[in-house]
Amino acid sequence: MSKRKLNKRQTWRIEKIQQEKAKRAKQKEHSIHQQLNAGELGTETTGQVMAHFGSQVEVEAQRFGDRYRCFLRANLGSLVTGDKVVFRPGPEENGVLTGVVETVLERENELSRPNPYNEIKPVAANIDVIVLVIAPEPEAHRNLIDRYLVAAENCHIEPVILFNKTDLITDDNRDHFLHLLGSYHELGYQVLTVCSHDESSLGELKDFLNDRVSVFVGQSGVGKSSLISTLLPGEELKVGALSENTRKGRHTTTTARLYHFPAGGDLIDSPGIREFGLWHMSADEVLYGFRELRPLAGLCRFRDCQHEQEPGCAIQQAVEQGEVSEQRFYSYQRIVDTLTEL
Repeated sequence: MSKRKLNKRQTWRIEKIQQEKAKRAKQKEHSIHQQLNAGELGTETTGQVMAHFGSQVEVEAQRFGDRYRCFLRANLGSLVTGDKVVFRPGPEENGVLTGVVETVLERENELSRPNPYNEIKPVAANIDVIVLVIAPEPEAHRNLIDRYLVAAENCHIEPVILFNKTDLITDDNRDHFLHLLGSYHELGYQVLTVCSHDESSLGELKDFLNDRVSVFVGQSGVGKSSLISTLLPGEELKVGALSENTRKGRHTTTTARLYHFPAGGDLIDSPGIREFGLWHMSADEVLYGFRELRPLAGLCRFRDCQHEQEPGCAIQQAVEQGEVSEQRFYSYQRIVDTLTEL
């Protein structure tokens, strides 16, 4: 698979950023040692990262639930919302509890996505379920849904499709969306339907989210923040409106943040992503993300089958016999094609 190449300016910029990070890390370590020598840092305690803010993270103490704005020890790597950590409480500064993260505990899993600099960056960790929020507006396209599902399958995190804004269903689009959602239900994906403006429609969703760590993903404008505002009325979230011209959503969430449900379970709201890039994956990983194609891959006549026009292709045969949806297979081909365009 071809990789995105960086030009000289991009390479110089990355090197400069790394140098600045190293300088800040050295200064930070010096400050931490001064605090330790002065006896200002408390004993080690466990906690969970609730949000990430540049060089600091907000950590909630596991035992008492207090929140701390923490610096990170050097060489800890990138922390994300949902990480379990060991930290030392520090002094209170301007009414804010501070601390220092000493260690990051091993992750059960992580949700990652590529950035513009050919780097794979995790966005959340220790997740039980990925909630893919879609809506009639901006319209939920099959290929976009499949991209999210491929990402979830490769992260080995259970995905559930949440169809929001049911108040926008009309006689003209009802059959289309019933067919769309039904096709994913037949594949074994759980599908829930809600309207964030109608709290009475959220009962099944609330039951599903309890006792789970969930992350909401989906296009900007599908109503992720509105849903969370309804599910957690005590939280203040910035909710954006759709652009009247493009009917695409404006990005309103700037950092992933973890919220607790009163009855149990946690929810991570991630920054809006209009298009979930998969160019960092191999063709085999994309195929793995299509659960109905996965068991067929080893049945082709040729080991290096590209599933195009080769004789004895088990996947092509399954499509011809109606065992695999032509639309899903076409979606798979489109995603694989994007891997070779870069």
